[in-house]
Amino acid sequence: MKKILTPACFVIASALALSSCSNAQSNNTSAATEQAAQDPHAGHDHSAHSASEDHASAPTSAAQTAPAQAIPAFTFYKVKSGMSFSNNDIPQGKKTVFILFDPGCSHCQTEAAALGKNYNKIKDINIYFVSMNDPAMQASFLETFGKELVGKPNIEVLYDKNQDFIQKFHIPKQFPANYVYGADMKLQTSWDGERDINQIIEAYTK
Repeated sequence: MKKILTPACFVIASALALSSCSNAQSNNTSAATEQAAQDPHAGHDHSAHSASEDHASAPTSAAQTAPAQAIPAFTFYKVKSGMSFSNNDIPQGKKTVFILFDPGCSHCQTEAAALGKNYNKIKDINIYFVSMNDPAMQASFLETFGKELVGKPNIEVLYDKNQDFIQKFHIPKQFPANYVYGADMKLQTSWDGERDINQIIEAYTK
């Protein structure tokens, strides 16, 4: 499947100097971010872009390079309705998981499918799929890859119109990136990239 990147995705790609759906691991986030700040396109594979695509500059000065230890103030938009969704709208008293994803990332698709098949284990957790991609690209993501999650009250797909995530939560190395917050809104754990579904469920529910 050919991956389509929107200009918003180039913000992450430029900041990370890595492909968003790569399995290659990096052991030094700060070094990668520092390199990107000096040269936003260093080490970046341009073969995935068409000649007509424009590059957005990486917001390295304001970007969050370590995971936010508490859920920050943000405003995203529900893909289905277009209505705004902020940190004040998160149901209280439950664990909350944010999944930063790209709808064209095969690992993101695999994780959504696995979560769907294990919905009964995560039904009491707020789970938000967040992407900077155009909402049109996100609209059928769950219907296609995680149909068991569609219409569930604790599941929402959100459009990050203003790049709040990478500026306030974190710049991950890979997609999907998972951030697990407790009922107290404090970070419990986070990780980048593909992980076995049993490990994911354990991290969500422990």
